[in-house]
Amino acid sequence: QVQLAESGGGLVQPGGSLRLSCAASAMVFSISKMGWYRQAPGKQRELVATITSGGNTDYADSVKGRFTISRDADKNTVYLQMDSLKPENTAVYFCNANRARFPSYDYWGQGTQVTVSS
Repeated sequence: QVQLAESGGGLVQPGGSLRLSCAASAMVFSISKMGWYRQAPGKQRELVATITSGGNTDYADSVKGRFTISRDADKNTVYLQMDSLKPENTAVYFCNANRARFPSYDYWGQGTQVTVSS
């Protein structure tokens, strides 16, 4: 069973920063597009950022210039550095590992709460 172990959520004031981490198994990490999604209360889950195994990144327009996704192959870990946080960034953030080609899969972490409030 694939496990995506997330960490780094918490409470932060507006304008502050947090870094989320997601550790995966070596095999999954090496062949997956890794991503972060979030779900705010009463809203659908939405894309925050993704990074391919080759390092290509994609961001939601609302976080461009403030959030940075990166991956460390030595640690099989993907990070989401979140700067200049806003109250509207409050949500549960989920790590995702996705592969479209065979063997295809779509794995999710358990989620970590990020609360931006004064």
